[in-house]
Amino acid sequence: MKIAIATDSNSGIFERQARKMGVHVVPMPFSVDGIWLYEGVQLTAPDFYKAQASGAQITTSQPSPADVTALWDKLLQDHDAVIYIPMTSGLSGSCAAASALAADYDGRVQVVDNKRISLPQYQSVLDAKRLVKQGLTAVQIKARLEEHALDASIYITCDDLKYLKKGGRITPAAAAIGTVLNIKPVLQIQGGRIDAFAKVRGSQQARERMLEALAADITGRFADMPLHIGVAYSGGPEVGQKWQKFVQSRFPRCRVHAAPLSLSIACHTGPGAVGVACFYYEK
Repeated sequence: MKIAIATDSNSGIFERQARKMGVHVVPMPFSVDGIWLYEGVQLTAPDFYKAQASGAQITTSQPSPADVTALWDKLLQDHDAVIYIPMTSGLSGSCAAASALAADYDGRVQVVDNKRISLPQYQSVLDAKRLVKQGLTAVQIKARLEEHALDASIYITCDDLKYLKKGGRITPAAAAIGTVLNIKPVLQIQGGRIDAFAKVRGSQQARERMLEALAADITGRFADMPLHIGVAYSGGPEVGQKWQKFVQSRFPRCRVHAAPLSLSIACHTGPGAVGVACFYYEK
C-alpha cells in the first residue's frame, strides 16, 4: 500500500521540514488579540513570545474540519491510505473531531490517538514512517502506535506563574503566594493530560525533581524498552541549549534530543519553561 503520514504542528514539524521528511502537516490555529494565525505559517515562535510578553490575548483552537479533510482529500488522490497523528486527545478535541471525520473515508484514513505531544509526537511520526517501510498496513500501524501510546512521560516546569494563572491552571492567590515564596510547579503529561506533579522551592530544585522522576520512569515502568530522552523549552534557543547540555550530563549514555516546546503548551507556561521526556520508539 502507498501510505501517507500526516500530523499537526504540535509535533514541532512545520511545512518546510515536513517536505524534507516526506510527511504532511496541519498547522494549528492561534488567536492573537482576535486575529487568527497559523503556527509555522503566519505565526512564528519569536512572534508568539513577543505577543505573549506584550500581554496579548492568545488562545488556541483545533484545526477546522475543512483544513483537515482538504489535506486528506489531496493525499488520497495518489495514496491508498492516510495515517493522521494529531496531538493527544487528553489536551484537545482535535483527535476526536478527526476520528469522526475519518468515519466518512471507508477506512482509508486512520486517526491515531497515541496520547502524545511535542517530541514524543514527533517520534510517533518517525515510527509511522519506519512501520510503513516494514510493510505494515495503515490499520496495523495505527494499532502499533496506540499499543505504545502510554509509553511516554513528560515533566515540565515554568519560570513565571502568571501564565498558569492566566490560563486558569492555578488560582490568583496560589500564583501570588508561589511568586513570593519562589515556589516552582512541576507538571507532568502522562497519558495525554497535564497534571500537577510537585511543588518545590526554586528553579534548580524543580529541574532536579524532574530528572529524578524521569530516572525513576526509565528504570521502573519503562525498563527494558527502547527509549529516547528529549528536552523541550520555551523562549529563545539559548534556553534549550543550556538545558540540553545539563540533561545530557546527567544521562551521558543516552543521546538527548532537543526541540522547542509546543506553542499550545507554551500558552500556559510562558517563556523560560523547560521540559524533559522519555518515550518509546520503534527500532
